[in-house]
Amino acid sequence: MLRSIAVICLSALLSITTNAQSNTTTKSSNEACCSKSSAFVTVKDGQLMRDGKPYKYIGTNFWYGAILASEGQGGNRDRLARELDSLKSIGIDNLRILVGSDGVSGCPSKVEPTLQLAPGEYNDTILAGLDYLLVEMQKRHMVAVLYLNNSWEWSGGYGQYLEWAGAGKRIIPSVDGWPAFWEYVKLYAKNEKAQQLFEEYVKFILARTNRYTNIKYKDDPTIMSWQIGNEPRAFADDNKKPFIEWMKRTSKLIRSLDDRHLISTGNEGTKGCEEDMELYEAIHADENIDYMNIHIWPYNWAWTRENTLQEKLGYAKEQTKKYIEDHSAIAKKYNKPLVLEEFGYPRDGFKFDVTTPTTARDDYYSFIFSFVTDNNPATATLAGCNFWGWAGLAKPVHTIWEAGDDYTGDPAQEQQGLNSVFASDASTIQCIKEAVKKIEK
Repeated sequence: MLRSIAVICLSALLSITTNAQSNTTTKSSNEACCSKSSAFVTVKDGQLMRDGKPYKYIGTNFWYGAILASEGQGGNRDRLARELDSLKSIGIDNLRILVGSDGVSGCPSKVEPTLQLAPGEYNDTILAGLDYLLVEMQKRHMVAVLYLNNSWEWSGGYGQYLEWAGAGKRIIPSVDGWPAFWEYVKLYAKNEKAQQLFEEYVKFILARTNRYTNIKYKDDPTIMSWQIGNEPRAFADDNKKPFIEWMKRTSKLIRSLDDRHLISTGNEGTKGCEEDMELYEAIHADENIDYMNIHIWPYNWAWTRENTLQEKLGYAKEQTKKYIEDHSAIAKKYNKPLVLEEFGYPRDGFKFDVTTPTTARDDYYSFIFSFVTDNNPATATLAGCNFWGWAGLAKPVHTIWEAGDDYTGDPAQEQQGLNSVFASDASTIQCIKEAVKKIEK
């Protein structure tokens, strides 16, 4: 699958267009970004820390941010500014973002335009978009969790690296079926060539300098965390050991390139670990992993179904509570924070139209937020949550995304509107605002 304002020196922004609606105050980018280590999100005594105090947050997934911030296909900097302003206005300052997708365009169920066209060949327009996105987020004192890979087909990820490594044509579930997809992507855990190609990508991204600010990524506190991937999985029991080794090797590589930012896995929890808590524990016990992740998907995991979204809501809550508590216990064991960085719930009646009510979703969101805002000893390690995902001003045209359509919170392989939160979802936004106020007290 699938939240104090620091700003930049005006002279550093002469080469870009600033949003006329932004009321931020400008100051030196070097002062804002690099003068104090406290500007970086850190971990202390099992808590996330920001600006010298504990950091708890309600955030969102904004996977398409770098594309929207570009000046090419899919780019819309006016919309970007409006989306960021809207998010900031409701109290969201933490965005989980895809660095970029992999492979050629024109593939079913895949986000485009892509960033890495072929191994080591990059789309500079998207790189500029990522640079610009970080500038705009910094102006609003937002932070980004940037994920570098993906188990799933919608951004290339595992499958694309395997194809580049000579493992055969990339398998697409919507075309070739899920069984074929599982068999294919499970090869990644043992494919050294595919992993080497990914490592070169990591080295390239982490060595980057923002063209608009001349600040190296590794020195930019706008980045909260480098994340190994979106829902990295072993995909098979006999892959567990090589999967652990790959995760550790990747975290060590990231740490060797950047010792200032947090590192996270992007893992779902036991649902992404072959239902094996020991595997989950192994990849998060790594000394280079600073905090733990989980994702929760009641519909995807059959805790509720299309026609029982309201009727099974109570059961979904029970399972959610247990899932958070079980993983919180592991986080407490290692004195690391826990972040629920993906969760969603479909609109009423399993409809996708933006005018459809979100009664069950709002109830579920409020339930999730309570684990962040309330003082529950069993889930005290939970530092934040990122709902999936922000669609804001998007106006979907097709049920399944097509090139040229607005980007929503739902990637290209899913129904547009399935889990998206639009700017018009007043009741959901009110739930978010109320949770943020509780955190701020």
